[in-house]
Amino acid sequence: MNITVFDIDSIGKDIDISPITSLGNARIFPSTSKEELADRIKDTEIAVLNKIKLTDKVLEKAPYLKLICVAATGFDNIDTKYCRENGIAVANVPGYSTHSVAAVTVATVLDLLTHLKEYSDFVTSGGYTAPNKLSPAFHDLYGKTWGIIGYGNIGKKVADVARAFGCKVIYNKNTPVNDPDCVDIDTLCKNSDIITIHCPLNDSTRHLINREKFGLMKKDVIIVNSARGGVWDEEEAAKAVLENRIGGLGCDVYTAEPFGTDHPFDKIKALKNVCLTPHMAWASFEARTKVVYEMAENIKAFLKGEKRNRVE
Repeated sequence: MNITVFDIDSIGKDIDISPITSLGNARIFPSTSKEELADRIKDTEIAVLNKIKLTDKVLEKAPYLKLICVAATGFDNIDTKYCRENGIAVANVPGYSTHSVAAVTVATVLDLLTHLKEYSDFVTSGGYTAPNKLSPAFHDLYGKTWGIIGYGNIGKKVADVARAFGCKVIYNKNTPVNDPDCVDIDTLCKNSDIITIHCPLNDSTRHLINREKFGLMKKDVIIVNSARGGVWDEEEAAKAVLENRIGGLGCDVYTAEPFGTDHPFDKIKALKNVCLTPHMAWASFEARTKVVYEMAENIKAFLKGEKRNRVE
């Protein structure tokens, strides 16, 4: 089998990928541009990738392609309809980054809540010459209402941590359940002191958090998106910060990655109540090691004629 790893740098040079490359005739590329993609995919039988977009136009140029392994849980960068209609298997890796994303999500909330960087900078800059610095004011997590949008593995793990801090947790999920803490999206927006987003991006969740929803939120709410950039309206998110309609914003995911100067968040990236990270929440060393192992297992299963983590 001809295996092509299209963007190994997105997984990391510190991770051993021999579990995958030992399974066939492997070619490994640090990254692959749009211009390079057609040539590199034309002889590929098994494609291994993370962020590369495989549209129908690209897939039409891959006559030998049998399996796509995505180094992620999400697979919205793959035209699964084309794959289904043309007998191309697609496998993802569910759940590998639960602990990593949950940890970074909580760290982002704590950063915004405690203003820790400002206090640290006060010491390292030499400003720590008085007994106390009490501004900007920061707050306890204890007693706060933490709203979670998307209650899958990551949402539930964040909920565990929030409850451990003494927060009341409410959540919204696509299929409501008979639980007083499971609420509609408007109720969550109105009542939460902290909101974290963990739902998948699809037709029902695109721009789920829009101007109307920001208008329902408390003025001092902290909101963090660890899901997908398209789940909220990025323009409206930036406006909510600039117009002081929310207390703080954190984000690890964007509709354009990396985003440029024309992106709405370019206007807010330097603000003290904003914490933006470069889509790294998924990528602890442990999570990246696991994703390679799981992709190798997906390939082994495919070669045996078995289905494992198939999404097409």
